[in-house]
Amino acid sequence: MYKRLPPLNALKVFESAARHLSFTKAADELFVTQAAVSHQIKLLEEFLGTALFIRKNRALALTEQGSAYFYDINIILRRLVEVTQKLRHDQQGLALTIKVPQTFGLAWLVPQLSEFNRLYPDIEVNIQGFDYDESDILADADVAIFYGKGDWKGLKSQRLLEERLSIFASPKLLQQKPLNQLADLAQHNLLHIHTRENWQRMIAYLKLDGINLHHGAIFSHTFMALQAALHGQGVVLANKILAQQYINDGALTEVFSTDVVDPKSFYVVYHPNYSDKMQTVSFINWIVEHIQQHH
Repeated sequence: MYKRLPPLNALKVFESAARHLSFTKAADELFVTQAAVSHQIKLLEEFLGTALFIRKNRALALTEQGSAYFYDINIILRRLVEVTQKLRHDQQGLALTIKVPQTFGLAWLVPQLSEFNRLYPDIEVNIQGFDYDESDILADADVAIFYGKGDWKGLKSQRLLEERLSIFASPKLLQQKPLNQLADLAQHNLLHIHTRENWQRMIAYLKLDGINLHHGAIFSHTFMALQAALHGQGVVLANKILAQQYINDGALTEVFSTDVVDPKSFYVVYHPNYSDKMQTVSFINWIVEHIQQHH
């Protein structure tokens, strides 16, 4: 039976290279050289008797056979990760690994976590910060907090709350340049998160003229934009839950609240196989109830 198996290390390399469509990125992810990745792919292609990749100058694409093989291998490797995690967690007792975007972790979860620890002292909590990469939400974790639309294939999710977008600024900036009416936004620098789309939607909703949407930095993370606002660099449009701690501390002021709903929400995301684990159920129930009570 085992003689029919492909070289297992080559499978791992293939999965990474196919996911990234890059030998270089696969090498970085696996901490090996690009030559080692090429060698493992060659071994696998020789074993299978078919080409898995099409190499075009600087671009890399999967062949039809490679694409089908990647789909199946991806499922098998994910299942292997799941059963391994389950066994490790069973041996470790009540351990709970939570993946959380850094912005949400800093702004909400970490300040509130002492309450969960008080209620469930026997659960060993491990917090992992991660970026907004949807390709592997639950890799090495029991549960995750994710910002999106709740449509992650093969996973269960529960929305924590629907939030509206609000406009925030530092008290110091408002002393220098008051925002007494919406039209005063034309005198301010607008801070953008990811893209300029949310401010575009907001300006259209408020029916404002004379606003320069193309001025102001674009930040990859909400906490960066909030920090810029804290330092008086401009006015930020953000999901209120992420600014709540700064509001409580008096570092930011909610200048205007609006009826514009954030197109995305924060969800607690978990795998169906782990939905009956005591620690997972406890955390999901706690965060859903706690966030709605305190917001």
